[in-house]
Amino acid sequence: MQVFDAEATREALPFERLIPALREMFAAGCDVPPRHIHRIEAPVGSAAEAVTSLIMPAWQAGRAYGVKIVNIAPGNTARGLPALHASYVLHDAQTGAPLALIDGDQITARRTAAASALAASALAAPQARTLLVVGAGRVARLLPEAMGVVRPSIRRVTVWARVAARAGALADELRSQGFDARPAADLQAAVGAADIVSCATLATEPVVRGRWLRAGSHLDLIGSFTPAMREADDDCFAGARVYIDTEEALAKSGDLIGPLARGVIRADDIAGTLATLARGEAPGRSAAGERTVFKSVGTALEDLAAAMLVRGLG
Repeated sequence: MQVFDAEATREALPFERLIPALREMFAAGCDVPPRHIHRIEAPVGSAAEAVTSLIMPAWQAGRAYGVKIVNIAPGNTARGLPALHASYVLHDAQTGAPLALIDGDQITARRTAAASALAASALAAPQARTLLVVGAGRVARLLPEAMGVVRPSIRRVTVWARVAARAGALADELRSQGFDARPAADLQAAVGAADIVSCATLATEPVVRGRWLRAGSHLDLIGSFTPAMREADDDCFAGARVYIDTEEALAKSGDLIGPLARGVIRADDIAGTLATLARGEAPGRSAAGERTVFKSVGTALEDLAAAMLVRGLG
């Protein structure tokens, strides 16, 4: 069994290779059982928050079988630590032998950003020039690089976060990587000026308002992976062409559960998934003024594709 630490995992997953690997896996498909979700309560009387643990298996018959354990600890932000920690074990699907232990944090962050970029390759305006990143965490840091692979026309990156200092720090970091990046003091104005708005937060109340979005924009929603979480209000979905990563999003994401329950959108209004987009069964953007929304909750298919790429099984 090979061991890939964070640096080795990151180096094995450049977005130029990871995005096509995800497209191929979504097109081919694999077995993805429902994820297990466990809540690990904090000790009675403790000020600490509960940890949510996800167990996510996936396999392709005769090729590879992998399991990721990802732990989400929202209280880590106050500790100066990432909110997510994960590990991934890849096995031979025929023998069950372990092939690799891989840094799950890198897999999670990079495949999440890559999935958003894969969606944007079909849904964002071909000449999109301005990207707004809402959030300043691990995934948010990767979004400009990932989006730039599929939309090299992007010229400016704006960053907004609830803590202004974190937005400023991320903008500085992105500038050091060669991006024309700056923090945004006014979220409404930044949303209105962006061709692509990408949200990667742990918000439980809407951060982006639909009335702020410009015609022809693409809204990418990453953060809401439980019914209690939400990044966008109902107006973000009204009148937009909506896509999801998998059907699971309809039952898992507070961003969708609320609008569905209120009749803002219907399940059969969903224009496509990453699988139907990858197979050419669903149309992407069809008009310059069309507004698109992509909602992801993540899937073990993406983890498997990334792990196989790390191990050289692609």
